[in-house]
Amino acid sequence: MVWEPEIEELKRRLELARQMGGPANVRRQHEGGKLTVRERIERLLDPGSFHETGALAGIATYENGNLAALRPANFVMGTGRIDGRRVVVGGDDFTVRGGAADASIGGKQGYGERMARELRLPLVRLVDGTGGGGSVKTYEMTGRTYVPGNPTWDVVSQALNEIPVVGAAMGSVAGLGAARVACSHFSIMVRGTAQVFIAGPPVVKRGLNEDVDKETLGGSHIHARGSGVVDNEAESEEDAFRQIRSFLSYLPPNVWQMPSRATPADDPARREEALLSIIPRNRRQPYDVRRLLAHVVDRDSLFEIAPYYGRSLVTVLARLDGYPVGVLANDPKFHGGALTADGSEKMTRFVDLCDTFHLPVVNFVDQPGFLIGVAAERAGTVRKGVRALSAVYQATVPWVSIIVRRVFGVAGAGHGNVQALNLRYAWPSGDWGSLPLEGGIEAAYRRELDAAPDREHLRREIEERLNRLRSPFRTAEAFGIEEIIDPRDTRPLLTDWAALAYENEATRLGPKFRGMRP
Repeated sequence: MVWEPEIEELKRRLELARQMGGPANVRRQHEGGKLTVRERIERLLDPGSFHETGALAGIATYENGNLAALRPANFVMGTGRIDGRRVVVGGDDFTVRGGAADASIGGKQGYGERMARELRLPLVRLVDGTGGGGSVKTYEMTGRTYVPGNPTWDVVSQALNEIPVVGAAMGSVAGLGAARVACSHFSIMVRGTAQVFIAGPPVVKRGLNEDVDKETLGGSHIHARGSGVVDNEAESEEDAFRQIRSFLSYLPPNVWQMPSRATPADDPARREEALLSIIPRNRRQPYDVRRLLAHVVDRDSLFEIAPYYGRSLVTVLARLDGYPVGVLANDPKFHGGALTADGSEKMTRFVDLCDTFHLPVVNFVDQPGFLIGVAAERAGTVRKGVRALSAVYQATVPWVSIIVRRVFGVAGAGHGNVQALNLRYAWPSGDWGSLPLEGGIEAAYRRELDAAPDREHLRREIEERLNRLRSPFRTAEAFGIEEIIDPRDTRPLLTDWAALAYENEATRLGPKFRGMRP
């Protein structure tokens, strides 16, 4: 064969690339409880589906004109398939210079971002390193310093409006690496082996004299259970891959397509008797909102996002007769379901996600209003809250609200866009108004109560009088609520609505006028 020597050289170079940082560094990666980047890609994607781009990139050493050694670029990328659907995946190789960008080659990482956006394919980032400008060693390597700038950030930010982006922290992630995780539609980190921070412990020690280890500074207990920087926590790398695959199964490849309907495996007309008793008559008593949702959506179709952040609001992806939908629900077990500052940020991101990717939204409403008190004011609840309400009003995706109990105050008014169709159904347990009676009486009748010889007796008398006006049926008489339904009819109504919602939204494909807010 004429080109046999070159083919053999190609095979040799590819084999050197597959050795990554060498046996010692690979062993160190495994001893730290982590897979290598190539093992991660292999386990994330469908078997045999990975097609690598840029495998030959690296820093070569030559002797007498012949290749003596090759340190491969520490970023591996290409296309593959997840459940048969094509994606772009890119991952840092921590075995080569700890994933630092001073071991990257010629914008390989940026090429992956452009590939995903221009081919209109979902993007998965497996981040394990800084991914930024490298260490200060680059000063000596280049003979100069530089003004920071990210030449691909326009692509990164615009991609959020066009393709699904997943950011996974697989190890210690700092600087631009942390930003790459956060600038996504769904982010996840592995408990115990992944940490996310703006700067690592040595920099924090030097700059702030704070002596902390990596886990204390940026472990999953900080970001998946506290700050909200990362959406979900994974028990292991395999669990992270499972969650990534599940998340992407609800979304389309890009905004020019609708999400794919799964083969229905549940009766769309199923009526659950348990829904008749799931809401307590005692308005102060909580209930299991996830159990409520499981009775309505397709069986085993719930995928929760950010379960430990903004806990008074539950955000899940689910299916109705096979159609993917976004689901919001207030959780009365936390702050009575009131909208908090954290919950507002969570709501904004989730509504933007659904609107961007044409996922119809179902809102199960039990909203007592914004959280009140000194801590709520210091958290900027009202500013973050009105941002969440703006997201609801700016969304154009089909929306339906199921009012299961309370709707009060400004936060309650954000259960849907009341200036649009505002499709909604109420259960007989519906309870609404400007303020809950329990606290509203004290505010509205203070003078009368303070002047009364028996304050408590008058308060009970006023409450009894107002309670007679509280029935949701009185609101329905004035068409203040369009329909009150038997709770058992919720699933049949929603499965019928989902099909129509998909037909309507399919006429509005493409990017929305307002992009995703990371």
